[in-house]
Amino acid sequence: MKDIRFYSTNDPGERVDFQTALLAGMASRYGLYMIGRKDIPTLSRERIDSLKGKPYAQIAYEVLEPFLGREIPPDTLKDLLNDAYEAEKIPTILQHVTGKTYIMWLTRGPTYSFKDYAARFFGRTLNFFLGERGLRRVVIVATSGDTGGAVADALLGLGNIDNIVFYPKGSISEGQRRQMTTLGNNIYAFEVNGDFDVCQALAKNILGDRDFAVRLFDDPDRFTSANSISVGRLLPQAVYPFYAYSQIETEGQPFIASIPSGNFGNMMGTVIARQMGLPVKKIICGVNENREFPEFLSSGTYTVRPSVKSPSSAMIVSHPSNLARLIDFYGGHMFDERDSATGNVVKPGVIDRMPDLEAMRRDICSLGISNAAHFATMKAVYDRYGIILDPHGAVGWATLDQFLEGKHDRPAVVYETADPGKFPDDVRAATGVTPEVPPGMKKQAGLPERIYTIEAPPDHTSGGLALSRDQISEAKAKVRQIYTG
Repeated sequence: MKDIRFYSTNDPGERVDFQTALLAGMASRYGLYMIGRKDIPTLSRERIDSLKGKPYAQIAYEVLEPFLGREIPPDTLKDLLNDAYEAEKIPTILQHVTGKTYIMWLTRGPTYSFKDYAARFFGRTLNFFLGERGLRRVVIVATSGDTGGAVADALLGLGNIDNIVFYPKGSISEGQRRQMTTLGNNIYAFEVNGDFDVCQALAKNILGDRDFAVRLFDDPDRFTSANSISVGRLLPQAVYPFYAYSQIETEGQPFIASIPSGNFGNMMGTVIARQMGLPVKKIICGVNENREFPEFLSSGTYTVRPSVKSPSSAMIVSHPSNLARLIDFYGGHMFDERDSATGNVVKPGVIDRMPDLEAMRRDICSLGISNAAHFATMKAVYDRYGIILDPHGAVGWATLDQFLEGKHDRPAVVYETADPGKFPDDVRAATGVTPEVPPGMKKQAGLPERIYTIEAPPDHTSGGLALSRDQISEAKAKVRQIYTG
């Protein structure tokens, strides 16, 4: 078994084990923890084929044990994964639709989003390591929709963990907001004046401010992350492409994974799965009108623009965090240029070493769809197959349909990432049908909310909205108030 080490994308000299990376959240010099391409464990085709028909938790163990086997005893890891992926709490369904195309429903967990999978693994492994070391952590999360609710639910009531969530005012649904604001206990939801990129910058600022953590807790390491920047979120996202392969008929052919993509965690997890030996022919990175990555893949030029609102609200991301990991995987380097005094990002997405674009293009196809195409796709799929997609699943379906030119003659899996009932207005506008509200969300609709509001405005720059100093000050003052009264 390999001795797995993770490094910072901005400091390759930093080498740590999984536990250290998980507890730290952010790597040194504002980097992301990553594993070298050649160091990713591989599974034989025989071992992969032996997973056919196995339960999700068992497949998760086979995929994750090569990464974690030196740090978590096998029986303990099995118990953690059996708890995280108990079939009654988080069932995973593959539905054959037409030709050789399937939909993988990652939407049946506690918060009805694919993010339940990574969040439940993250929460249980983090709690295990903290308990072993007698430590506490405050998990900082920025969300564009579903991450906040999934992480909050996964961390609710865990004795060694608090959770602070930043979400953009006016950019998420009421149901998504209530999944964070009605829990109380150790969950603290902050509504931010700005877009997701502002929320993400705020989360990164606090995560990187060790002096603030010392002043507040006398512990420079108290803050950690559960966003896609956390390696504890990344690794479990490599599991569900293995599960998809175990459930579909491929007739010996590699399959196509069509992934609605926001912060690129799902895509990066699938890239890792492919490197482990999973027979993935092509990874389709579907985006909405925030098309910076398709343009980069086509031209080699990466330009961050103001984010564009979209029905696929969790994908309103103009500068995906995991893009730095993807570029690292293909031999390049991307970083965010920062003000040396404040740590604020002054120029996002600077590439000072180009990745192997030709290799990236062979493995990945990235396509975008318009806002109107979301609704047209939802209508077409409902009219033709009687299946209700949410706006994010519509991106996955539409981009696969573009890639296959409508033929659906090759094994393919569309990742459906959120329950349509979380987006009733959009579904009704597209199909004329009102989807059923998931039962957990029905309950939360009548509960009181606890919201901490960041009222200070963001900065307006040529590149769009940016985190302001006033927002940083206000957020830290309110975090201080939570813990000191």
